[in-house]
Amino acid sequence: MMTMPPKDADPRPCSIADTLDLIGERWSVLVVRELFHGVRRFDGIARNTGASRDILTARLRKLERSGIIHREQYSDRPARYEYHLTEAGQELGDVLLMLLKWGDRHINQDDPPVVFTHSCGVDLVPEVVCAACGEPARQGASAARGRGIRPA
Repeated sequence: MMTMPPKDADPRPCSIADTLDLIGERWSVLVVRELFHGVRRFDGIARNTGASRDILTARLRKLERSGIIHREQYSDRPARYEYHLTEAGQELGDVLLMLLKWGDRHINQDDPPVVFTHSCGVDLVPEVVCAACGEPARQGASAARGRGIRPA
């Protein structure tokens, strides 16, 4: 059942909300996760996410329409496809790594289900930093501007 926003609602313009419209539910995020793990075919994605076939089909179509994934046919009879991340989809990898870090810290602190090794040979601890100065982004994000800014 969908709840209606209050009549006086005036949602703030926001790239976070716009992104969540595309990938902000469980199955879409898990599809992207599987593609990062190299799982490309429908049956493997369904098995590893637990999504029903109809839900998975709908999410794959939405992700394709949104430019996050593309599909490539690998069989003619029957027609079967592999799914691949587009450049926009690959950029979601940083988001997934931060979700993983948060989950490891706050949910699975005693036994993280997946640990990545970085190319430098050390266990990966993802961080979001300022591209200009290298400082943690969250600590330095102070002055905001744009059409989504409203008085408190």
